[in-house]
Amino acid sequence: MLGFLQFSLIRPYYRNNKIAAVSRVSDMIEQFVLSGGKSENDFRQAFQLTVDNNACISIYNDAGKMIYQADSLGSGCVFNMPASSYIESGGVNMQDGTALKNAVIQNNGEWSLNLMNSRTQQEMIVYGKRYAVNLGNYYLFVNSPLEPVDSIITFFSRQYLLYGVIVVALASLISILISRRLTKPIVKMRSEAMKLAHADYSAQFEGGGFTETRALADTLNSANKRLSRIDELRKDLIANISHDIKTPLTSIRAYAEMIRDISGDRPEKREQHLNVIIDEADYLDHLVSDMNELSKMQSGNYELRRGNFDMSEKIREIVRLYQVMIDEGGLTVHIDVPETLTVYADEIKIGQVISNFLSNAIKHTPAGKNIWISAKREADEETVMVEVRDEGEGISEEDMPNIWDRYQKSSRSFSRSMTNTGLGLAIVKAILDTHGSRYGVVSEPDHGSTFWFELGVPVLSEDEDA
Repeated sequence: MLGFLQFSLIRPYYRNNKIAAVSRVSDMIEQFVLSGGKSENDFRQAFQLTVDNNACISIYNDAGKMIYQADSLGSGCVFNMPASSYIESGGVNMQDGTALKNAVIQNNGEWSLNLMNSRTQQEMIVYGKRYAVNLGNYYLFVNSPLEPVDSIITFFSRQYLLYGVIVVALASLISILISRRLTKPIVKMRSEAMKLAHADYSAQFEGGGFTETRALADTLNSANKRLSRIDELRKDLIANISHDIKTPLTSIRAYAEMIRDISGDRPEKREQHLNVIIDEADYLDHLVSDMNELSKMQSGNYELRRGNFDMSEKIREIVRLYQVMIDEGGLTVHIDVPETLTVYADEIKIGQVISNFLSNAIKHTPAGKNIWISAKREADEETVMVEVRDEGEGISEEDMPNIWDRYQKSSRSFSRSMTNTGLGLAIVKAILDTHGSRYGVVSEPDHGSTFWFELGVPVLSEDEDA
């Protein structure tokens, strides 16, 4: 592109630059010959300037008479040649001072002309300018050949061709080196990705020396870890569901056979066995309902039924519902809530969250211990913090990150509950995520646990709710 622009612009640029240079020479000659003291030294400097710029000079007065001439071109000067020696002179006789003067006058005091010297086969420029000096007008004309621009273009063509070959060779070499450095880690990542596609989670991605490939490798490694974790959870989920379904089905089948073979005619035993069958069927129903609810919540299609309700009254209501379990466990529950605490959320779902936290605290707190439930406004006056704290066995550090996962149970041992499906905290997480709430747990083995959540939405007035 640079070469093309040079070839296209060098000819007009050089000509314009030559005209400007000749104009400067004309002004300097005027200073030495017309405006100066006209000493021998002035004329000598004028002639030297003419030689230095490869030009010839003619100066005429108003009468068209030549008063000064300096020539470094000799026979090549148009002012010394017959009209037949130059072409396209614009109808101006270059040896006629009056004709030259009139050409300057007709062009408002400054005139230039390009013509071809047929003797030397050179393109030349003639420049004329009027000067007003000592109450008189003088006409100064400069003739100078234009350099052979074609030879310059030929020189540049060869030069740019050489530059082009060198640049292409270097660019190709650099491109090969860069492409190898860039593609090598990509090829390796593709190979590792094929492992990942076949569920081989031992794949490791290395990004090489480029920021973008390193970022891609980090993303793929992170995705690999998550997929590995999801695969483990999937396997655990299938195993747990299979176990949780198989156990009650086995009981149902066993007790149904006992009714058929043993207790069919004995009302008391039959009723006892039927109650077991009903309980196991209820457990299966809870399991299916919890799985269905969790799927809806995690799919993002569930719509919350938000509204204003009294959080304090909701907590007191839930404690009353669990009072029998609290009494049977020999526990004391302390409620620390204001008289009223209006919040804007899905009342049923938030009640489900509190119920889950409270039931877990009851199951894992020894008799004679305490449970605290509190709710209060935070300092920003737009957030409500709810906490359920117990003095139970706590949760180990390695179990802490996984307690919100499906079917994830801590290493603590407990018997299977007919109402506990192992999905409680996963459902809680989905509910709070859907509300956009912050939540968490603080726990230490043998020092109890504190489950908490915030309703991070503004509290609306009754008018807004309506």
